[in-house]
Amino acid sequence: MKKTAGVIRLRLNWGKVFSYIFLILLAAAYLGPILMLLNTSLKTMPSFMRDATAFAKELNFRNFADAWVKANFPKYLLNTMIYAVSATLIYIVTSVFVTFPIARGYVKCANLLLTLYVVALFLPPSLIPQFQLILNLGLYNNPVGYILLFLVNPMGVMILVNFIKTLPRELDEAAALEGCGYFRFVVSIVFPLIRPAIATVVVLHSIGIWNEIIAPTIYLTNKNYYPIARGLIVFQGVYGSNWPTLAAAVLMLTAPMTILFLFLQRYIVSGLTSGSVKG
Repeated sequence: MKKTAGVIRLRLNWGKVFSYIFLILLAAAYLGPILMLLNTSLKTMPSFMRDATAFAKELNFRNFADAWVKANFPKYLLNTMIYAVSATLIYIVTSVFVTFPIARGYVKCANLLLTLYVVALFLPPSLIPQFQLILNLGLYNNPVGYILLFLVNPMGVMILVNFIKTLPRELDEAAALEGCGYFRFVVSIVFPLIRPAIATVVVLHSIGIWNEIIAPTIYLTNKNYYPIARGLIVFQGVYGSNWPTLAAAVLMLTAPMTILFLFLQRYIVSGLTSGSVKG
């Protein structure tokens, strides 16, 4: 009996060892490129040309200042923040009002609508119909038309539906007995209760807008409307030979979304896992 217990304990220990090894390798795969990027951004151009992989011996923070000024970074960053905040805010508000009756089954064919959203997750982007729609609306090369592209996201709908399903139906009944209207009920009761799901969708949706490169290439031709990801291509074309400055620009590009994730991370796990396990 003792021998069996020892074997089981040994297996469990080996399982932990392999788990830690896997987590370390996974962390290295994600952090390695970021650390290399940081190391490159702190080098001078001559030191980078001598040895691109060596550690930076001097901390050249001027690369960040150069990238900020030379690449028109403030303008592109402001454009991206306007696009991300506007599209995400509109998407969250409209999605909650749409997903609540679907999650509760208050509309006809709720399951069919939910199935269509699931199917939409696996469909390729409909670039041609989108382009024709934006063109016919007269919103080509227009910030408003660009924002409209991000008002549909099936993944966010699925997250919100699954979280709303965990809310007790007694809340709906109590609100109806008190004469609380649908709009007031959703705003004053549903929104506060689904904050983890909203935070998760905000992070995922904002990152998608922030990193988008295909849409601005197609729909925005005026450089004054470029988001930061599209503007970085222009920057690379002009200052592409200066890799330390380009590395500094990329780090500044990732900073806002990293801060947003760290600020909302305590909500994200519960927002993604709610509804996956039924107690």
